[in-house]
Amino acid sequence: MELLYQNDLIYGRLLKVDQPHLIERYNKALQSFGFAATKLAEFDIDRTGFSPQIAEELKDPSYLDPNGVNRRFIILTPSQAGLPVVHTQFSNTSQLMYEFFSSNARAINALTIKDVLYGEIEDSVSVVSDIEDLLSINQVEFRVLSAQNVMGQAAELRLLSDRLKNEPDAWRDNAMLERMVELAKVTGDIRENSLVPDKVLFRHSAFWTSHFGGVYIFVDDNTTTVIGDPSVPGFRRSRPWQVNYISIKDAEQVFQFLSTTSRIELPRASWIEQSGYLENRGEMIIRQLIQTLEPERDLKNIDRIWLQTWIHANASLINHDGTWPFLNSVKREIGQTGQLNMSEIDPSRRFLVVRALPRHPDAWLVNQLISDFVPWDFMSRYVFNKPGFYADYQRWSLPYQEHVVDILKTTYLKDKEGLRKRLYGLDQ
Repeated sequence: MELLYQNDLIYGRLLKVDQPHLIERYNKALQSFGFAATKLAEFDIDRTGFSPQIAEELKDPSYLDPNGVNRRFIILTPSQAGLPVVHTQFSNTSQLMYEFFSSNARAINALTIKDVLYGEIEDSVSVVSDIEDLLSINQVEFRVLSAQNVMGQAAELRLLSDRLKNEPDAWRDNAMLERMVELAKVTGDIRENSLVPDKVLFRHSAFWTSHFGGVYIFVDDNTTTVIGDPSVPGFRRSRPWQVNYISIKDAEQVFQFLSTTSRIELPRASWIEQSGYLENRGEMIIRQLIQTLEPERDLKNIDRIWLQTWIHANASLINHDGTWPFLNSVKREIGQTGQLNMSEIDPSRRFLVVRALPRHPDAWLVNQLISDFVPWDFMSRYVFNKPGFYADYQRWSLPYQEHVVDILKTTYLKDKEGLRKRLYGLDQ
C-alpha cells in the first residue's frame, strides 16, 4: 500500500496536525476515549479526526470505530469539513459528518477557537449481530463533548444571564456576577457566539456497510431493500413484510430493482457516445486480460498502438472472455438505433453498459453497487468503491499495481471532477 500512499491514492488530502496546542487538544479527546496520548510531533486527520499515523501508533485501525458502529469523531478545526473520510464501515459516515459541520458551522467555528469537540455518532444499536440491527438504524444522534467543557460553561452562563434579566434582585448577588465574569473569560460573549450545536439528529438513509462482507440498504417510501449475501444472519428473516431481500449473487434481481426504482441510466446514444463510457470499459477489460495472461509484464509506457497490437495477437483469448466483443457490438447497435434492448442481454453483462442515474440521491451508492459486478474496472472501483479497490489492489502483481497507480494519477487525480462528469454524469 506504500505505493498508493506515495501517490496520494490512499490517505490523500488529509489535514496535517503539527501545532502543539492542536496536538494537546487531540490528546485530550484521545484520553477521554480511554487511549494514551500520542507521542507524535505531527500526524494527519480526516473529516472525522481519524489519523492513519495514530492508528498505527495505537495498533488499532478502528480506534474511532469500535464494533463498527457508533462512530467516534474528533473535531479540531472547521476546515475538517472539506476533508475525505478514509476509514469507516458505513458509506454515509462522510455525508453525516458533512451535514453536522454544515448545520452547526457557527457553533463549531466558535468552539474550536479554544477547544476540541469530540464524541460519537450514536446509533440505536451498540453491536451489529444480524441484518435486523442494521435495519433498526433509522437516525443517528451526535453526542458532542468538549475537553474544556466550553459548551457546558456557555449553557451555565446563559442560565445565569437569564436570572440576571428576569430576577429583580439578581444583580445584588456578587458571587453570581463573579461567576459570570469567570465564565465569560472562557466563552466570550454568548450573545454573539453560538457555542452549542443546534442540530444533532440526522436521518440514516441509504448506505453500504462492510458488516457481513458488504451489505447495501436502500430506503424507498414503502419498503426497504437489502442487497447482500443471503447466508448472513437475519437475511430474509428480519421484517419480511417490510423488507425486500435480494441476493447480491442474483444479477437479474439486482438489475430489476435498480431499473424499476429508476436508480440507473439505461444505455442511450445521448450519453453513451459522448461519455466514452464503453470505450473506458473496453480499456479496463483489456488491461485485466493482460494482467491475467502476463501478470509480471512491465506495462510502463505502453500506448494505444501497443494495446491494439496485443489485442490482435490475443484474439482467441479476448473472444473466449467475450467482454470486448460484447462492448463493441453494443457500440454498433447504439450507433445504429440509439438504444439497446436490455431484455436480450445476459443479466451478468447488463452492468457493463449502465451507470447510476446522475441526478438520483443514491447515485454514488448505486455506482458502488454496479462496480461490484464489474470488479476489473479499477477506475470505477477507485472512484466509488475504495474498500473494494484496496482489497483488489493487494491481490495484483507489482507491475500491475504500478500500472494502475500510473493510470489513476494521469487520469483521475489530474481532473477528478472532469472525469466523474464525463464518464458518470456527476456534477460533484
